[in-house]
Amino acid sequence: MIKAVIFDMDGVLIDAKEWHYEALNKSLALFGYQISRYDHMVTYDGLPTRKKLKMLTLERGLPEELHPFISEIKQKYTIDCIHRLCKPMFCHEYALAKLQQEGYRLAVCSNAVRNSCTLMLEKAGLLPFLEFFLSNEDVAKPKPDPEIYTTAMSRLGLAPKECLILEDNEHGVKAAIAAGANVFIVKTVADVTYEHLKRQIDRFAGKEQHVEHTELADPVGR
Repeated sequence: MIKAVIFDMDGVLIDAKEWHYEALNKSLALFGYQISRYDHMVTYDGLPTRKKLKMLTLERGLPEELHPFISEIKQKYTIDCIHRLCKPMFCHEYALAKLQQEGYRLAVCSNAVRNSCTLMLEKAGLLPFLEFFLSNEDVAKPKPDPEIYTTAMSRLGLAPKECLILEDNEHGVKAAIAAGANVFIVKTVADVTYEHLKRQIDRFAGKEQHVEHTELADPVGR
């Protein structure tokens, strides 16, 4: 029986992938570096900024001493995007409100920093529905390591089979599967509706672990 729904944030509840891409590239451009949109989506999507910078150092020679400054500038650009672009989505507010009303426990686990999580969830109007959220600053190992999800389930006091995790990218999906929970893989934030969520909750009931894609869950709806 599913008792809790745990959401990734970027790409699941907040359509922020482009914001992170633009903010990071603007920061890197100050030092003559750039990431293509393809590389960002295929290789870097879902990873914390510090991990992306380490990869760029190994792969393209980005000086490691620049990491703190680039991270700081990238965060400022990201915050600017959040203030300008982050707005509530009725389908998400409705979904979380209905689930909360029905007694499901709700949490968010994100590879973003805590400040970004707080601001995005506030601007999206979703904080009142959450029991808590975890950021990459709350764990030693970010996704694709399962630590953030095992930490959340421990805090909820629930077994993995009692939790449904929503993810949208490879790194997050790996973390969710490794944590042993049921996993619903979405393509866009528009897939996160009350109807989709209830369908998955009912489908996963009584199963030790199940992984579902949006296409398989609702081929007509897409």
